[in-house]
Amino acid sequence: MRNLKGYIFDLDGTVYLGKQLIEGADTVVNSLFNEGKKVLFLTNKTIESRQRYVEKLRGFKINASLENILNPTLTLIEYLREHHPNATLYVIGEQPIKDELALAGFREGLAPAEIDVVVLSWDRDFHYDHLNFAYQSVKLGAKMIATNPDRTCPMEVGDVPDCAGMIGAVEAVAGKTIDVQIGKPSILTIETALEILQLKPDECVMIGDRLETDIRMGIEAGMKTALVLSGITTEEDLRVSPWKPDYVLPSVSGLLSIK
Repeated sequence: MRNLKGYIFDLDGTVYLGKQLIEGADTVVNSLFNEGKKVLFLTNKTIESRQRYVEKLRGFKINASLENILNPTLTLIEYLREHHPNATLYVIGEQPIKDELALAGFREGLAPAEIDVVVLSWDRDFHYDHLNFAYQSVKLGAKMIATNPDRTCPMEVGDVPDCAGMIGAVEAVAGKTIDVQIGKPSILTIETALEILQLKPDECVMIGDRLETDIRMGIEAGMKTALVLSGITTEEDLRVSPWKPDYVLPSVSGLLSIK
C-alpha cells in the first residue's frame, strides 16, 4: 500500500458524512500529501461545483486544490466535447451542473424538438414537468446521458435518494435504457482520473464506501481497492457481493496502518 503513488478517494461516506468529517480522514489525507503522493477526490455528486468541494475540504483542514477534484460534470463535459460538440441540452439537475455546462459553452434548449441530449443527474427538486420534457425529447430522438448510477447518497441522518431515481423515472416512461453513464464505475471516469494523475492503474488504490461503484471500478481498472464501512456498505453487503476489495477498513483512518 505505502509503495503506491496514487490514492483516489470517494468523498461522501469515505472522507465525510454530510457536514461531518469522518474521524482521522484529515490526518490520513494530509499525510499522503506530505509524503508527495498523488491524491484525487472522486465524487459521483453533481449538486456542488468542484470549487465548492475544495472549499469544503479546506474547511475540514484538508489541503485540497481544484486539480485534486474530479466530479461527473468534468467527465461529462469532456465526453460531450468529443461526441456531441454542438449539442443542445436538457439538464435534469441542480444549478451547479447547469452553470458548469454553460461555462463550457453548452446551451440548454427551450423545447423538446431542440434537444440533442438529455442529461440526467441528481435533482432534489425533480418533478413531473422535468419528466415530461425529458420524455418528449427522447421520443423525438434525444440521447440520454446520466452522470451517475447511485441509488442513494449517505448523509449524517441516513441515506437519501440519488440520481438512480431520476434515471429510473425517465427510463420507465421512455421504454429504453440510458445511452451513456458517466460516473463511477464507468470506464470514462477512470480514464479521466488516470489522465489527471498521470499514473497507471496498478500504481493506484481506490478507496470508497460503495461496492457497486468505488470497488467495482477499482477492480475492473486493475487497481488495489480499499472498502470503508463508514458509509453505505455493511458487512452483510460485502459477504454477498461479487466485488471483493483488497482491504476492508472500519473507516479511512486505518488506511496508513496497511503495510
